[in-house]
Amino acid sequence: MYEKDGEKYFVVDSHSHFWDASKENWVKGAEQYAKGWIDCFYGYHQLGPPETHWDWEKFLKVTPEDFDRDMFQEGHVDYAIFQSTYLREWYAEGFNTVAQNAQTLEKWGEKLIVNGRFDPRDGQKGLDEFDADMAKYNHKGIKLYTAEWNGDSRGFKLTDPECYKFLQHAQDAGVKNVHIHKGPTIWPLDKDAFDVADVDHAATDFQDLNFIVEHVGLPRIEDFCFMAVQEPNVYAGLSVVVGGLMHARPKFFAKVMGELLFWVGEDKMLFGGDYNIWTPKWQVEGLVDWQMPDEDQFSDYPRLTTASKKKILGLNAARLYDIPVPAELQLQDEAVAQA
Repeated sequence: MYEKDGEKYFVVDSHSHFWDASKENWVKGAEQYAKGWIDCFYGYHQLGPPETHWDWEKFLKVTPEDFDRDMFQEGHVDYAIFQSTYLREWYAEGFNTVAQNAQTLEKWGEKLIVNGRFDPRDGQKGLDEFDADMAKYNHKGIKLYTAEWNGDSRGFKLTDPECYKFLQHAQDAGVKNVHIHKGPTIWPLDKDAFDVADVDHAATDFQDLNFIVEHVGLPRIEDFCFMAVQEPNVYAGLSVVVGGLMHARPKFFAKVMGELLFWVGEDKMLFGGDYNIWTPKWQVEGLVDWQMPDEDQFSDYPRLTTASKKKILGLNAARLYDIPVPAELQLQDEAVAQA
């Protein structure tokens, strides 16, 4: 919980990780890809305020103590949602797997949600793995990485027949939220494999699923906004938007936020700090303090109110994941409705 000027904010970090990019985990023969991947992440890390920067070795693999301090003790986070990314072609035990993330549940299970994943190119083996994870963890959400390498394949589309089979299977199993990486590329993945063009087709066909587009399709922000405004079950995941732009590119940040507020709306925007690319503390505090600039080029964009910021920082994600919000941290009309 974050409090400033008498206002209290319930914070749900809807996009975080507990990865292992240590050298010991690099696949032999693919070291250049494992290193290139985490080096690219480390480049994004430099876009945060200088005082938040870590050395490269620490960035490879944080400890549980680091996570606890950075997220819950200092980071103002009430609930964190882990998004799993496997990258088995480069990381022997996986980069950020369900099992790896779930090791933290024993300590922080009351304020931590571990999302699952699938890769439709894995066929029946993938379905069996997904079912085993669902039996253990009863996932409400999954993370899809459409540009991930898998053997000779360098990506898939949500509209692929095999992916539709997996989406239907996940929906039938009780999954409600599908997070999709559709944003800046990470070397050596292909930018076009992150294109948002397949999202609206799937969202229309699976209206019982919520599609949270992580990184809002950057750099294709207009494509995302014009698609998301017509799909009631498409949401904007703000990871990278806040961490990558708020400090390093403030005018571009204002443009992106303005487009999202105008087209998608404050009720469909979810904060994500993208730990441990960045820590959440400065992002939460910065977003609470942030106002749309008064310059002419921003004059036709909506302005964020305190209520808007409360929705974006946590209440929207809490609604999608059925996270209980204390009455004093709800918006007044919502608290009255639940009384």
